[in-house]
Amino acid sequence: MSFLYETHMHTCQASRCGVSSGAEHVRRYRDLGFDGIIITDHFWGGNCAIPRELPWAEWVNRFCAGYEDAWNEGQKIGFPVFFGWEQNYDEDEYLIYGPQKDWLLAHPEIVSCSRRRQLELVHEAGGCVIQAHPFRARDYIRQILLGYRFADGVEAANCGNRRASDVYAWRFARERGLYVTAGSDNHNSARYTERDQLFGVRLETPLRDMADFARRVRSRERLELHVPAARFAPLTPEEWEELPAWELDEDERPVPSAFTPAPEDRA
Repeated sequence: MSFLYETHMHTCQASRCGVSSGAEHVRRYRDLGFDGIIITDHFWGGNCAIPRELPWAEWVNRFCAGYEDAWNEGQKIGFPVFFGWEQNYDEDEYLIYGPQKDWLLAHPEIVSCSRRRQLELVHEAGGCVIQAHPFRARDYIRQILLGYRFADGVEAANCGNRRASDVYAWRFARERGLYVTAGSDNHNSARYTERDQLFGVRLETPLRDMADFARRVRSRERLELHVPAARFAPLTPEEWEELPAWELDEDERPVPSAFTPAPEDRA
């Protein structure tokens, strides 16, 4: 027996690009047979819907509204809901798991700290950091930045990615010995009518809270990725993409990566 969790999703209450409310997400995931979800709305540096000129306490309260809507609905129907967020730097984004609302209220410096300091602060709080969709290619992304030095692992499979991005992320993680997760990056649950359309992780025992999830990640506990069987299969000629990337060095400066597409990536 295993327990299936969504690790990456956004609500319309806190993410400008969100379509579904927290409560709508909860009902859909419950109906599709998931065992819980982690709300990870876009934080201060990303596509957040909360005005940044607000006082910090008010900003945090409004930022948490999507999660709280989901949590309240989950309490009504007996469905676990957990809290996290997604922070953006230079189009490289990081999923934060562990710290809760009271921690955010006490740590306004988290909005402007470096990647390294973010990792330190999150670790001090007993949490973990995962780089989201590291090889994502989009028109708005100027360059692919690999910040794995400032994370506890990488999201090797993301439902919103083109498959080439996940094939490269999977092989990059294998070559670097990185811990991997998977998530849907779901903004609109109405789009999904079958469980296997969504990505996630399967755990051998149920999650107690986000500190429990962070402990599992940081101890590199075995988990199973809930992704289509062929997600990491070699790419067809139509899927093939050249995705040059830069790695962030110890000073967070981009340097050309030695990682390149390999023959094994082609069908």
